[in-house]
Amino acid sequence: MSLADRAKDALTSALEALARAGEFGENGMELLNATSWTVERPKRADHGDLATNAALALSKGVGKPPRVLAELLVRALAGNDVVASAELAGPGFVNLRLHARAFHAQLDETLRAGKAWGRAPAATGERVNLEFVSANPTGPITVASGRNAVFGDAVGRLLEATGARVTREYYINDRGNQVRAFAESVRAVSEGREPSEDGYKGAYVGELAEWLARTQPALLGEGVEHLAPACVAWMLRGIPSSATLPGIRPSLAALRVNFDVWFSEESLYRGGAVDAVMEELQARGCLERKEGALFFKAPQGAVEDKDRVVQKSDGTWAYFASDVAYAADKISRGYDRLVIVLGADHHGYVARVRNSLFALGLPDERFEALLYQLVFVTKAGVAVKSSKRAGNIVTVDEVMDEIDEAAGWKGAGADALRFFFLSRTASSNVEFDIELAKKRSIDNPVFYVQYGHARLCSILRRARLLDIEFYDWPSVGLGGTSARRSGHLPAGDWAKLTHADELAMAQKLGDFPEIVAEAARQREPHRIVFYVQDLARDFQSYFTRLKGEDDFILPPESVRSKPGWEEDWDFAKTRARLAWVEAIRIVYAGALELVGISAPERMDRPAAEQDSDEA
Repeated sequence: MSLADRAKDALTSALEALARAGEFGENGMELLNATSWTVERPKRADHGDLATNAALALSKGVGKPPRVLAELLVRALAGNDVVASAELAGPGFVNLRLHARAFHAQLDETLRAGKAWGRAPAATGERVNLEFVSANPTGPITVASGRNAVFGDAVGRLLEATGARVTREYYINDRGNQVRAFAESVRAVSEGREPSEDGYKGAYVGELAEWLARTQPALLGEGVEHLAPACVAWMLRGIPSSATLPGIRPSLAALRVNFDVWFSEESLYRGGAVDAVMEELQARGCLERKEGALFFKAPQGAVEDKDRVVQKSDGTWAYFASDVAYAADKISRGYDRLVIVLGADHHGYVARVRNSLFALGLPDERFEALLYQLVFVTKAGVAVKSSKRAGNIVTVDEVMDEIDEAAGWKGAGADALRFFFLSRTASSNVEFDIELAKKRSIDNPVFYVQYGHARLCSILRRARLLDIEFYDWPSVGLGGTSARRSGHLPAGDWAKLTHADELAMAQKLGDFPEIVAEAARQREPHRIVFYVQDLARDFQSYFTRLKGEDDFILPPESVRSKPGWEEDWDFAKTRARLAWVEAIRIVYAGALELVGISAPERMDRPAAEQDSDEA
């Protein structure tokens, strides 16, 4: 329960007392129950911890000026266990300041919940089919497809955090002109010929041709109907130990993106799904043949009335035919919602699929498309338009490997790509600067955020090394041998936690569940990245301020070097602060996990960072 929820409960009790006392008229309780009002943070921190518009909302129904009702509410809140003070503001708002113990209760609840803080019970919500990436298996995963992958995966994590049962699905376009052109390009290169004008010419094509010539030479002499599926399989699987062609599945796994279902487009034709759905559309009067081609005609009431080709005049099916069959297939599998992630240039796909579901009498309102904008890769501000490995594309593997090498550990590249892709709204372009992402300094926002988590862990480790006693929570994941008490922090220790920054951050931790819920509702994982950046900045600001105030979380060497220092040191305050640090760490790590970014427990301090973790 957030502090806003605690305050709202307190306000509700006070308003109900006023209603029972007749201050709202004869039907005061009914009026109160029918009126909606809010509790929010005021725009200025010096106006209080929270503010409510309850008096304004009730004014018209009660028939009293808002300020009169606000004055009644202020008096009714006197002596409240949660609200320490209330004062009128403007035309009828009431600003609230809360007791420190309300913040402490918030922290204790966060600590008790541990990793579950901010998350709903699993598998309690909608069954969601989440289709994303679905890049043609005719090339490695590019940085552009990487944004699709990261965004889709983060949306899936958010939906699961709010209780949804998510199936992640990759639609393999293993049928059609593009796959045939790719297979013919591989054959041409294997024979020492240049691919056709509409073929594929990347360096990876030559490597695949060489691999097939060495391992399955007979395939290169087969018809395209046999060669194409083999090419697709190797593109998905990858060539062992190849840097140029690591494979779509391994590349996505390295980016921490994994799928539950890999669905073949070809299977829709092989299994008769396309024929069946076309027969249904024909029976519903939604197909019409014109100039030898077969067109889908959107029925009255559809979101778009433009006719679309489903079968070309030469008898081959258009991509739209399988799109219709695929959407219908997903509905038939019992999903409550179909979510697909697409580049903004595919916006026309959305109306077509909705129309087809509507025409089939299926619930088109279950279909939801999430669009994202472009990615521009740069190095120190200079655009990077081609890859050293693949030639005419920039792959996620090459970018990740370069950052991993600079960082000295595997996974740094995935963290960087995920952070930069998710630190912008989907509707904004992303500029990904490889040189910035490689920096081991606070100029790099990924490093800055991860270092913030490592600093929290360092403080807890140092407490253990100093053998300082503090209370244990089941969520504590860092090892150590220091003295620790079982149970939870008593009120006497919590009472020592009074610094304004400490209470403000406690309030922010309490906001996390609603941040997660709103990010899931809006399909906006950038909200989580913004939130953890705020946590990092707030803690750094606190850390710096303590040092300036000659205050410390842990006793520094200058204190410990004096005989009998333990008698003067406030260990209750230290225990409270360590509990507070652990609560921040829990939420910090949980937020990073929600967007698939690692939360390291140890990191080298940047050269410019001279603070001591003894603060």
